[in-house]
Amino acid sequence: MVLTPAKKKWLIFGGGALVLVVALAIALPLTVGKSVSNSSASDTFRGSSVLDEVPLIDGHNDLPHNLYSIENNQLANFNFDSDLRLHPIWGTRSSSHTDLPRLRTGKVGGQFWVAYVSCGTQHKDAVERTMAQIDVIKRLIKKYPNDLQYATTADEIEEAFKVGKIASLIVVEGGHSIDDRLSVLRLYYELGVRYMTLTHSCNQPWADASPIDDTTNEKRNLTEFGVHVVWEMNRLGMMVDISHVSAGVMHHVLDVTRAPVIFSHTSAYAMFAHNRNAKDDVLLRLRENGGICMVNFYSFYVGGADATIDDVIRHINHIKDVAGVDYVGIGGDYDGVSRQPIGLEDVSKYPDLFDKLAQSGHGYEPWTPEELKKLAGLNLLRVMRQIEQVAAGLASEEPYETNIPDAEIYDFEPDQSCKTDYTYSPSNQMFGEI
Repeated sequence: MVLTPAKKKWLIFGGGALVLVVALAIALPLTVGKSVSNSSASDTFRGSSVLDEVPLIDGHNDLPHNLYSIENNQLANFNFDSDLRLHPIWGTRSSSHTDLPRLRTGKVGGQFWVAYVSCGTQHKDAVERTMAQIDVIKRLIKKYPNDLQYATTADEIEEAFKVGKIASLIVVEGGHSIDDRLSVLRLYYELGVRYMTLTHSCNQPWADASPIDDTTNEKRNLTEFGVHVVWEMNRLGMMVDISHVSAGVMHHVLDVTRAPVIFSHTSAYAMFAHNRNAKDDVLLRLRENGGICMVNFYSFYVGGADATIDDVIRHINHIKDVAGVDYVGIGGDYDGVSRQPIGLEDVSKYPDLFDKLAQSGHGYEPWTPEELKKLAGLNLLRVMRQIEQVAAGLASEEPYETNIPDAEIYDFEPDQSCKTDYTYSPSNQMFGEI
C-alpha cells in the first residue's frame, strides 16, 4: 500500500473487530499559531512526475529538416546519442534543440518527426523531396533501436512508453507535398504518415495559408478538391492538422471534417496576435469537434523576442480556459525555429514546464496531476483513437478519385510548366492532344 501526505488509509480486517487508522506517512512540520494551507500539500507535488506515468507526446519536431540542411540526410557520421551542443556545426545552429540525451532529460515519451520541404518545391520536386525526408526519419529510428520505436497508432505509442522507448511517428508538414494528388496522400499513409498539415506558409491551389489573413487578397478557404483532401484523410485515419492554415480554412475544415482535427503546433491568438495562432471562436469549435490544440513554443508566436516560459504557460492556460483541459497539448516546434522562450530553450526543458504548472503562487490555479497527464499525452491519445475509430467505420468507403481541375492550377499559377500531365489551355478551356 502506498501512503501519500494528502490521504488517510482506513484498513479494515475481517470480523469487523479491528480498525486501524493509519496516519499521514509524511509528517508536515507545524509552526505554532499557523495553519497548513491547501497549497502547502500541492507544493510537495512535482508536476514533472506525471511524465513517468504517461508519455509526454510532442506534436512537432523538425529535426529531419536539420538532418537535410546540415547532413544532407547522411546518418553515418551523425551521432544522435551525443550532446549536439558540443558539435562544431550543430552546436552553432540556433535551430538545433534536439538530441537523445536531451530528449531523455526532457522525459519525452512520444515524438512526431516532421517530413518538411519548403514551399519553393511546390509543383516541382515536392513529392520526391518529401519521400527523402520520410526515408531519413525511418532510418534514424532504425539506427537507434534502444531509444526510438516506430509507431503509427495510439496503442503503439503506449507500447513504446512501457518499454522505455520514445515512440516515433512520421508526419508531413504542408499540403504542397502531395502535389495536388490524392494518390500521393494515400501512399504517404501507407509509408506511415499519420498527420498532414494542410498548408505551410504558402497557399495551395485548394487551401489558403495563414499569411493571407494579413492581406486584402481574396480568400478561397477550401476548394471542392480541398474538402476531398480532408475527407480522404478522415477515411484513411490520417489526422488533419490545421496549424499554418488561414482562419477561414480552420472554420471550413471544422465544417466538413468527419473526425477530430489537431493543431500540431499552434498557440492562442488572444494571448499574442499572430496569424499563426488560433482565435477563441476556433478554440470553442475545437471543443465541439473533440480535437486538440498543441501549443507552439516559438518565441515570436507566444510573446516576442523576449518571450519566456511564462508566456507559453499563458497560452496553455488560455486554451484550457476557453476550450477545456481535454483539448490542449504540447507541440514545441523544436529544430524548426531559431528562437525559443527563456526557460524552454530545448527539449530537455519539458519537466520545468510541468513543474511550474503544478506550483502555486504564479497567478493561476495549479494544475492537478490528472490535468497534467491530459496535457502531456492523454488528450492526444484520445484524439488519435477517435480518428482511428472513424476510419474503421469508413472502411467500406471507396477511395476518392477526385482530380483537381487544371483550371484551378492555372488560376493559382498561370506559368505552371513543371507538370507533364498539365495540358490546360486557357484560350479554349480544353485539353491539348495526347
